[in-house]
Amino acid sequence: MNAPSSRKQKAVLVTGAAKRLGREIALEFARQGWDVAVHYGRSEHEANETVTEIEMMGVKSQAFQADLEDETAINKLFAAVVKQFGNLHCLVNSASIFEYDRASSNSPLNASSLQSHMQVNLTAPILLSQLMFEYQKNNVIKADDEYLPSVIQLLDQKLINLNPDYLSYTLSKAALATSVEVLATDFAPHLRVVGLAPGISLPSGDQTNDGFAKAHQMTPLGKSSTPNDVSTAAVFLAQANAITGTTLYVDGGQHLLPSSRDVMFKTN
Repeated sequence: MNAPSSRKQKAVLVTGAAKRLGREIALEFARQGWDVAVHYGRSEHEANETVTEIEMMGVKSQAFQADLEDETAINKLFAAVVKQFGNLHCLVNSASIFEYDRASSNSPLNASSLQSHMQVNLTAPILLSQLMFEYQKNNVIKADDEYLPSVIQLLDQKLINLNPDYLSYTLSKAALATSVEVLATDFAPHLRVVGLAPGISLPSGDQTNDGFAKAHQMTPLGKSSTPNDVSTAAVFLAQANAITGTTLYVDGGQHLLPSSRDVMFKTN
């Protein structure tokens, strides 16, 4: 049977939704009939293009700018989103910083870089998750609600097999991964919290297309995740009422192959 037409429209806030995986996740939610709040930092043009593409699918969308290194801006972002999207049901923390450092290299970790990674990759997602919890707690779940509200934290498959590359990024994502179980316990029964860990899905930094193609094949399945794999997994988790406090690895099994270097450095 088809779903009853009386089911309430749901909305999602996707951070970093102007580009890359955040954009793909936002578009997939729209394809599945969700309204979409598109957060961006500096990419206003790309964010507006994403909104236009979403609106063409017949659902509501709006772009919201916020600097995720600014706590006041984060609070204002969430308030602005729920004012326009009173049906907010899912938060996807996709925005992140990914800059190279390694303790023993010519680009060692420094305090400024670590603080920036921690603020954007860890603190901002936690602050937004807390705001989402307070919002859902005050909007008591109704018996006829189709899905339990959720927060999805974008992680990384490399957390299973650690290597020294991208140290600040790794530390920030490792802390965020720890928060998934802690917050899931703390926020129940009002809000589910889950992790989503992609493999290598898009070229990063100065990686060539050829290098990316080679790296993408370095998994047990012969291919890692595509943007579509990740975006459809995000929608699945948003609708999976029994899943909380755990992480889904969507990486073609990449996390099963230990590596002493980040995969970007193993290809030309």
